[in-house]
Amino acid sequence: METLNRSIAGTANRYPEKVLQFGEGNFLRAFADWQIQELNEKAGFNGSVVVVQPRGSGKIERLNRQEGLFTLYLQGIKEGQEVNEHLVVDSISRGINLDQDYDHYLKLSESEDLRFVISNTTEAGIRFNENARLEDRPQEGFPAKLTAFLYHRFQTFSGDLSKGCVLIPCELIENNGLELKKVVLQYAEHWKLEPAFVEWLNEANTFCSSLVDRIVPGYPKDSGEEKEAALGYRDELMVVSEQYYLLVIEGPEGLKDELPFEKAGLNSFIVDDLTAYRERKVRILNGSHTAMLPVCYLYGLDTVSQSVNDEVTGAFIKELIAEEIIPGMKYSEEEMKAYAQDVLERFRNPYIHHFLSSLALNAISKFNARNVPSLVDYVTRKQQLPQRLTFALSALLYFYKGKRGEEDIPLDDSPEIIEEFKKLWQKVDSKEWQLTAFVQNILSKEQWWGRDLSSITGLTTTVAEHLKVIEDKGIKAALLEVNAAFTK
Repeated sequence: METLNRSIAGTANRYPEKVLQFGEGNFLRAFADWQIQELNEKAGFNGSVVVVQPRGSGKIERLNRQEGLFTLYLQGIKEGQEVNEHLVVDSISRGINLDQDYDHYLKLSESEDLRFVISNTTEAGIRFNENARLEDRPQEGFPAKLTAFLYHRFQTFSGDLSKGCVLIPCELIENNGLELKKVVLQYAEHWKLEPAFVEWLNEANTFCSSLVDRIVPGYPKDSGEEKEAALGYRDELMVVSEQYYLLVIEGPEGLKDELPFEKAGLNSFIVDDLTAYRERKVRILNGSHTAMLPVCYLYGLDTVSQSVNDEVTGAFIKELIAEEIIPGMKYSEEEMKAYAQDVLERFRNPYIHHFLSSLALNAISKFNARNVPSLVDYVTRKQQLPQRLTFALSALLYFYKGKRGEEDIPLDDSPEIIEEFKKLWQKVDSKEWQLTAFVQNILSKEQWWGRDLSSITGLTTTVAEHLKVIEDKGIKAALLEVNAAFTK
């Protein structure tokens, strides 16, 4: 069977390269690149995407083999009806392997056509690394790579203010645009770049905060071969997504002319303030995803829909949202409950097999960004611990032991975090440490959590108690005990 290419797809569309995209993963392809195709077809955007990898290069090579094409399956509720449809997305022009083709990357910064930069490098991606150097090829970390790219563009166009970029990070951290700009400016100072570059960064470039919302399980592991047989070609980058999506960009009014979402009929908006959109999505949808990962995966379940539909874990998830996440939020409880109901229905999407394992990337930083604010706000408002969130945190620490029964869990986090958990769990298993000491050490790591979580009254003790039950009796018995305690 032949691999997907432009001849098979019958597409000859070639657009100017307007967008640099950091991230070749399933989400950006099913979300941003699909929307760019819609803008091209319905609103005359006339632009394509050049993709570079934040880490690794396997998908970049596959993307180039398929001439930038991939098949997107959109499955779920659309205009009140269950719809299962697919299309070939052709908005990507090429991928650049930064490890091998760094000169091509710098050459792109010299392009008159380039205007936008999009990224999704997970919550762990936007951070400063003092070891990254301007002369590295490539630099270590996304913001360092971006700073080097923008600096080369500044030099190429001699600081021309009309050659700045619109930067739209999609990482799920608060004020992601401002956070990205802060780190870029930090590199400019660290690398002792000239003041004129800093002035150009501030005056010529627009760093927009954004909110993204679409459930993208990724490659259909359970039906890929069947789908390829029906399509008549091989597609290593096939991706499955729900129908629902939302993009909110906090940016200037003039950006509406450059990104004509309304003309294309897209559920995407440019607004003055996205705070309310962001908080409900990150805490309710992403927060419940991250909380269910260790609890439901250790319970023996493999997908989000299984987790929500199971009597025990489903009750845990619904009550966690209704009784611990929403009460800590400052917005209309009625509106938040309605949104939560929609989210649970999306989780039950019969077409989507969203594997819990796909949620595991950088789960510590995700829990910090998505769940710790809910935990802290609940404690502030109620003067007591949210027991379900606390149990989810306990399960997460056990998840990083790397075992589900006899089965190894393929942990997907920074080498430093994985190694630290390995070292600390060895201390527990060898009886060198009690669980309380283990939990105290983990929760007090301010570099992980942004604060000393062990200072929250009762949290260390409660997490250690949950861990002991999980260790002694297993996650199923532990969750049943916790659910029983919740109903008293």
